[in-house]
Amino acid sequence: MSWHPQYRSSKFRHVFGKPASKENCYDSVPITRSVHDNHFCAVNPHFIAVVTECAGGGAFLVIPLHQTGKLDPHYPKVCGHRGNVLDVKWNPFDDFEIASCSEDATVKIWSIPKQLLTKNLTACRKELVGHARRVGLVEWHPTAANILFSCGYDYKVMIWNLDTKESVIVSPVRTITCHQDVILSMSFNTNGSLLATTCKDRKIRILDPRAGTVLQEASYKGHRANKVLFLGNLKKLLSTGTSRWNNRQIALWDQDDLSVPLTEEDLDGSSGVLFPFYDSDTNMLYVVGKGDGNIRYYEVSADKPYLSYLTEYRSYNPQKGMGVMPKRGLDVSSCEIFRFYKLITTKSLIEPVSMIVPRRSESYQEDIYPPTAAAQPSLTAQEWLNGMNRGPVLVSLRPGSELLSPRPLPPERPLFDSVAPASPQPLGQTAKLAAEDGWRPPSLLEEKAPRWAAERRLEEKKSWLTNGFDIFECPPPKTENELLQMFYRQQEEIRRLRELVTQREVQAKQMELEIKNLRMRFEQF
Repeated sequence: MSWHPQYRSSKFRHVFGKPASKENCYDSVPITRSVHDNHFCAVNPHFIAVVTECAGGGAFLVIPLHQTGKLDPHYPKVCGHRGNVLDVKWNPFDDFEIASCSEDATVKIWSIPKQLLTKNLTACRKELVGHARRVGLVEWHPTAANILFSCGYDYKVMIWNLDTKESVIVSPVRTITCHQDVILSMSFNTNGSLLATTCKDRKIRILDPRAGTVLQEASYKGHRANKVLFLGNLKKLLSTGTSRWNNRQIALWDQDDLSVPLTEEDLDGSSGVLFPFYDSDTNMLYVVGKGDGNIRYYEVSADKPYLSYLTEYRSYNPQKGMGVMPKRGLDVSSCEIFRFYKLITTKSLIEPVSMIVPRRSESYQEDIYPPTAAAQPSLTAQEWLNGMNRGPVLVSLRPGSELLSPRPLPPERPLFDSVAPASPQPLGQTAKLAAEDGWRPPSLLEEKAPRWAAERRLEEKKSWLTNGFDIFECPPPKTENELLQMFYRQQEEIRRLRELVTQREVQAKQMELEIKNLRMRFEQF
């Protein structure tokens, strides 16, 4: 009879939350006291934006990420709204552009200067005027450039194309009017072809955002949904809400069948909203409770039991909202896989909390950092509006690695003329081969070959020497001490060879991704 352990084997079993020290927090920040169930915070690798208290209108702060410590009480604000700011979101493809929405029924796009703000910023780059009532949510499209979604208290979802010269945009490119009450949350799937929403009627809807039609609707009465989240490429949705007995609850759904949830789990009897966050790179789900200091985290799988509880980060300081750092802004040297920015209203404090995978080795951990979404769109606004879908451009988080994304290609005529003698195929057939087979013109490969060849020769030369000892010219050991020294040298050599193999695998993956992205680039033509 075989024995089965009671625990799951997982590399994320021992993930723990590590709060930042006092000097690495943001102190004396006048965090908004609004009662809306929003995050009130947005983060990217350069700035942290937080909605603040402001007399006579709405404002938010944009603080450089490195400017920790106590905030100047007269620190400049971004304050062009006439009503309270309800939500802010950074452009995923431009770290110096941010969208904000307000009770004044407008959405504004701001360009943040690269140098520090010296005075209040009141002039926005674009103003979107279309909602009849206050606007509660804004979301950028995950793969298409310059596409913004906004939800208002007029029960409408509006899609805006910012790729215009107009500074004031009055009419959206699409208005979705299928909701009968206030929209509480919205979430995109990986390529942005589907939009999931929750409404005050506690129903979950999956929409085709371009057509404005409802594809799926949950009519299950046992779970009253508040927030919803697409779980990457698993074709599943996760919602947080309350059960019939008003317990806080999470539910997992099949995106193709919303009749009954795949699984439900009651958490506690608190009244605060649960905010879900999903990391598609590690398949980890984080559930943050508003008004308490807990962060629960789970591992999600495609098969039963679907949700596997890992553990919980606990703190005595209650959080009002949360900001999340994109993966490209994490500290990979300390095995950080997620980072929250916790708004603590009672202390006027923003506290970073890092989720760490404990590892002994200080080298780059390839298994916990797969290629992730880069800060580069894979579609233009017009391509997406015309019906095209494409996944995100990927990038490796390895320090010093190059962006695995389509680069601006040289003019087509010189590029293909350079290979004409060796390849007499016509231009159209050459482009077709490049798109179908991932083939690249030799001129692009030749630019990288000398550097890669030099690095390879250098690494191979290093691998021959172990602590200055040439392994091919060593005499056989004569004493026990020499045998022991040889054993240690061989162990060190094995370790170095393993690292070399890992580097080769990473280079192979980078080449595969580069070919994939180049193929996507050629498909655009």
